[in-house]
Amino acid sequence: MNLEYLSGFGNEFASEALPGALPVGQNSPQKAPYGLYTELFSGTAFTMVRSEARRTWLYRIQPSAHHPAFVKLERQLAGGPLGAVTPNRLRWDPLAIPSEPTDFIDGLVAMAANAGAEQPSGISIYHYGANRSMQRVFFNADGELLIVPEQGRLRIASELGVLEVEPLEIVVLPRGLKFRVELLDAQARGYVAENHGAPLRLPDLGPIGSNGLANPRDFLTPVAHYEDRQQPTTLVQKFLGELWACELDHSPLDVVAWHGNNVPYKYDLRRFNTIGTVSFDHPDPSIFTVLTSPTSVHGLARDLPAALDGGREHLPAAVVPPQPDERIHGPDPGCLRRQGRRLPARRRVAAQLHERPRPGWRDLHQGDQCRAGPAQDR
Repeated sequence: MNLEYLSGFGNEFASEALPGALPVGQNSPQKAPYGLYTELFSGTAFTMVRSEARRTWLYRIQPSAHHPAFVKLERQLAGGPLGAVTPNRLRWDPLAIPSEPTDFIDGLVAMAANAGAEQPSGISIYHYGANRSMQRVFFNADGELLIVPEQGRLRIASELGVLEVEPLEIVVLPRGLKFRVELLDAQARGYVAENHGAPLRLPDLGPIGSNGLANPRDFLTPVAHYEDRQQPTTLVQKFLGELWACELDHSPLDVVAWHGNNVPYKYDLRRFNTIGTVSFDHPDPSIFTVLTSPTSVHGLARDLPAALDGGREHLPAAVVPPQPDERIHGPDPGCLRRQGRRLPARRRVAAQLHERPRPGWRDLHQGDQCRAGPAQDR
């Protein structure tokens, strides 16, 4: 499939897979072209200020409301539920790709979170490992998803179009968007960040100026693509951290045309324009921010840094609890030794990621499935 994309970030896009499928001069006409059903896909409240509003008008073959009751699945996400809060630094080794047939949904493992899925803010982190394409369709009612492939290429067929993403690229899927993940390689592995708060957006550049970091033109949104299939399809949703499913008699990826700004998009991290010091000293890691989700406190946000290392096979992850009054940013002694530096024996430096004050950091893993434990100097 030769994929096409629309360029830009936060734009008012418009796309149609059939000529004339988009109504002219109306969002919700009494009779839509081709007999399609009109729906509004909302990403924010109706009364949100115009600059923050996210919504897309959809014109589809079957209405989304045409479905039977959802039933809670017996098989739920691995790694849950939320565990006790710990003040210790944690890290884990890369999880192995499953040996039994596993799709993207079954391959999700909850790693950590700083709030429950019912909260209107916070973030949850998942690891995914898969060795087969999804035959089901999935949507997440708990937040927007940011997928970071570490191994294996993915084709993501969504209601608004098809995206292909590979390692060193990221893809963002809005809350509630239906999609199917297909593997373009034999296996796939990576991370998923579930953002429960305000939708991700580009950070302000401040004194950097009008250019730098992630440029809006490098974000790519798919064009309209639909499936007109009258065949049984399982639709799975994640609702308040649990998986529910129903059986449809058609593919729900049947949007023929759409227009709006609540859309999926991908970004190639190799196009990130890094800003750094050219004189001396160490600037704050916030200069590597690709996307940010602001909170109710001005200047306080959850940032996605451009910190993927294409030269290493896999970077073990670290979880750092919040210490609002005495947070330390720096490497551990093992990192310094590998860089040829030495520390006095009596000095201890805490290894910390760049994190903001949190309502509570929670390790989701129980037992040895996670292989998580206190971080050790190496």
